[in-house]
Amino acid sequence: MTEQKYIIAPSILASDFARLGDEVRNVLDAGADWVHFDVMDNHYVPNLTIGPMVCKALRDFSIKEFIDVHLMIDPVDDLAQRFIESGADLVSFHPEASKHIHRSIHAIKEKGCKAGLVFNPATPLHALENVIEDLDLILIMSVNPGFGGQSFIQSSLDKISQVRKMIDESGKDIRLEVDGGINNETIGLAAEAGADTFVAGSAIFNTDDYKQTISMLRSKLI
Repeated sequence: MTEQKYIIAPSILASDFARLGDEVRNVLDAGADWVHFDVMDNHYVPNLTIGPMVCKALRDFSIKEFIDVHLMIDPVDDLAQRFIESGADLVSFHPEASKHIHRSIHAIKEKGCKAGLVFNPATPLHALENVIEDLDLILIMSVNPGFGGQSFIQSSLDKISQVRKMIDESGKDIRLEVDGGINNETIGLAAEAGADTFVAGSAIFNTDDYKQTISMLRSKLI
């Protein structure tokens, strides 16, 4: 997917939506690598956020960088296709939300988009056993999904380590992303456990200097 060792992906859920285009441009110019979408449907999770129109609006605003869409929705397939049509580069979903995980993964990849699978803190990893070689990304939630600003669940480190071992044994180029409570205190711990891609929302957007904040996060990865 990329030769870059570490990826920082700010979640726009924490941004100022009244100035979304400028916010995304500014955070990318400050050193962020990807743009992360947290898509919630008030059904799979108890919150309602954003849809494909926002993705298209950012593309129309000349945001050309990598857009990473995390679907916290049920069902998956229709909205995944709409996000791809709106410019998403990667779409990930939860195995519990798909009636046919393999089919959902391949429906994404057949459109030329990268596919990921997401695991909540209490979700077992057995769904990976038969599909890991089809994936481009595995996302480990280090909070329970639904709301931003939560604290990092320490037991997620064990799950990150388990998935890192599975990826290494597969020999595939699969990014290992972690989302939830990522800040200066936790990003290094997640990296030590094996993560290489980090979603941070309020830890970036709630600061006055995005460049300084992102530089500080990167300094914890060395």
